[in-house]
Amino acid sequence: MSAPGTASPASSGPGKRPLVVGLTGGIGSGKSTVAEGFAALGVPVIDADQLARELVEPGQPALEEIIAVFGVNCTDGDGKLDRDYMRRQIFADATRKRQLEAILHPKIRQRIMSLLAAISTPYCIVVIPLLLETGQTDLVDRILVIDTPAKEQLKRVAARDGLTHNAVMAIMATQTDRSTRLQAANDVIINDRGLDSLSSRIQELHQFYMELSHDH
Repeated sequence: MSAPGTASPASSGPGKRPLVVGLTGGIGSGKSTVAEGFAALGVPVIDADQLARELVEPGQPALEEIIAVFGVNCTDGDGKLDRDYMRRQIFADATRKRQLEAILHPKIRQRIMSLLAAISTPYCIVVIPLLLETGQTDLVDRILVIDTPAKEQLKRVAARDGLTHNAVMAIMATQTDRSTRLQAANDVIINDRGLDSLSSRIQELHQFYMELSHDH
């Protein structure tokens, strides 16, 4: 993370740059819901997963690179990336996972930096699910972890994605464990209650970040 007063990749020229809050958490923790809460308050949100989806659209260089490495079977009949096929590939073989990351991560990072440079609000949110796993903490000033009990993660992901218990467990095993994630956090939202509680915590952090940005 950037130390107070030092330059970082998020710098936006000679003017004051925004406070950059990196939002992360395990699968099914509620990252998207929290990000939407901040966006509703007028906070710019940059979502690494959304950028990844844009980068692999048909015609994009990243998709061509993926096809060259993984073969034509990685696309469907419409020429779009077959996400189920890719999920099976990368979770079955760590080498394949690293190959995909080597293609996508530098491009996602470059795009995040470009978007950050255009932001003029006091602070912004950057959603990076694998913030810690990919060593991207230098992009942010603070780490906001969305924390949810493992059993709740399992239930949410199974309902959302239609995955089996074992499939969800396999995904969770590839992510930073809960205790390590919490140790790295500057701020935490415990997402184990209802939306009202979540909204209240988001509002509380919004005020905190606005105040913090004045001294940033």
